[in-house]
Amino acid sequence: MKITVCIGSSCHIKGSRQVVEELQYLIKENNLGDKVELGGTFCMGKCQQGVCVTVDDAFHSVTPETVKDFFEKEVLKKV
Repeated sequence: MKITVCIGSSCHIKGSRQVVEELQYLIKENNLGDKVELGGTFCMGKCQQGVCVTVDDAFHSVTPETVKDFFEKEVLKKV
């Protein structure tokens, strides 16, 4: 599974750094380092919906406040 987080300026302002840090923590906490690849990219073209995150090319809008719920629904249930 590949998770990509936008780190462009609009998403950065909306908290992409906190989203990345929380995803890193959750991946480690759940021992998924060998199953989940976390990466960053610049603008995904959906700046109004940021923080933009894709999971195997499926688009999601995530905030620092919703990242844990997102991880449980979109990552843990599918790994």
